[in-house]
Amino acid sequence: MTGGALLPLLLLVTSLAPAIIIFVLPERWAVTRAVINVGGAVLKVALAGVMVLGVFAGIEFEWRMAFLPGIDLVLRADPVPLLFIVLSALLWLTTTVYAIGFLEGDEHQARFFGFFSLCVTATVGIALAGNLVTFLLFYELLTVTTYPLVVHKGDAESRVGGRAYLLYTVAGGALFLVGVVWLHTLAGAVEFGQTAVLAELAIEHRGALTAVFLFLVGGLAFKAALVPLHGWLPRAMVAPAPVSALLHAVAVVKAGAYGIVRVVHDLYGQQLAVDLGVLTPLALAAAITIVYGSLRALVQDDLKRRLAYSTVSQLSYITLGISILGVTSTTAGLVHLVHQGVMKVTLFYCAGSMNKMLGVSRVSEMDGVGRRMPATMTAFTLAAIGMVGLPPTAGFITKWYLGTGAIEAGQLWVVAVLAASSALNAAYFLPPVARAWFRSAESPDAARETVSQPERREAGRWLLWPSLATGLSVIVLGVLAGMPGSPLTWAAMIAEELMAR
Repeated sequence: MTGGALLPLLLLVTSLAPAIIIFVLPERWAVTRAVINVGGAVLKVALAGVMVLGVFAGIEFEWRMAFLPGIDLVLRADPVPLLFIVLSALLWLTTTVYAIGFLEGDEHQARFFGFFSLCVTATVGIALAGNLVTFLLFYELLTVTTYPLVVHKGDAESRVGGRAYLLYTVAGGALFLVGVVWLHTLAGAVEFGQTAVLAELAIEHRGALTAVFLFLVGGLAFKAALVPLHGWLPRAMVAPAPVSALLHAVAVVKAGAYGIVRVVHDLYGQQLAVDLGVLTPLALAAAITIVYGSLRALVQDDLKRRLAYSTVSQLSYITLGISILGVTSTTAGLVHLVHQGVMKVTLFYCAGSMNKMLGVSRVSEMDGVGRRMPATMTAFTLAAIGMVGLPPTAGFITKWYLGTGAIEAGQLWVVAVLAASSALNAAYFLPPVARAWFRSAESPDAARETVSQPERREAGRWLLWPSLATGLSVIVLGVLAGMPGSPLTWAAMIAEELMAR
């Protein structure tokens, strides 16, 4: 077995091995556990970097093992998976650092970090999956490993949220399984990238392939939180802040959106999907989700629930982008895999820090937070204006390319959806920012200049550094979007390759 075959496996091992070790370590070995966690995360980032350089140098990274008759388990590093893997690796590192600080003193840290690492293993497996069967196995593993994180607190509210999470995601997994089995009976072991196989099959099995698409995307839509399959996501906000950050930026919802990207572009191919007539309904579902999620976010006082409904809305930019025929819109959908992850993880980091340091969990409680936690609130503000789409943030880049792509494709209704979404984004993100910076904690209605300076209680370095790193990257990804090697140029290269098939 060559090094090119081993590297995808090693990428999994960098989080699988820490998980196994953490489960057997005594609970009191907190420092050792932290070293193992951070060490595994750093190694994963390094290996991901090696794979990126290798793929763009023409090296193939693929591991294959016989699984069932005629079906292999395949792990393969292509440009699309690597975009997701690099995001996952970097945000796992920052979330690991954040979680170490957030869970200090928690009596179940070993259990948390063990399942946390298994969750990342499943996410990387999803990214590297070379066919639907491999994707399905890691997709279901993600459900199983995330559940203990959602119910980590162990109280009644956590158990209710956990049951909702299982109900929705298991139902989605069942639909996806039906689609996988049905497609296998029609086409055999089709791997990602072999779009010509289904294009040829569509000549005689057009109706069946349409139905299979609906099962596959319908199953993925549960985790991608498309309306009306989104109900589990706000309920899962009972989980600790590091779990919420992981769910919204890297793992569960992002896995669903990433799966839709792969089904549309790497399994069916965009042209076949257009011919089957499935992309317009998918685009409409995404548009409805974008507006609905924003409207629901607008009326949430609980900060994490507001962020959860924001995810419902913002994540659907990915689905909308890849549902519009064109290089520019596809670029927007792909780059938003990265941009949404960075912005949303920052918001959840900051929300968790505010709750831990000040006991703030509601928007109505955020008065004066900016002067008590200025660095944390600066990171929150950067991510919030990124979500609104103000230049020069990463969110602006996504919306610019999505709007431009829609105009190029003659889909002007998408521009109207983006305008409505941006206005709603501003309506539910800017008021918390204004409360934090321009109101007083002692007297919410008092003018800023008449209030004495409150005591500062900034988050500690374990919580603050990840928040600042990801918050600043919201600006960096926007300002340097046109630079070689940026997520935007990477996404544009992938989009051109996909559209040329």
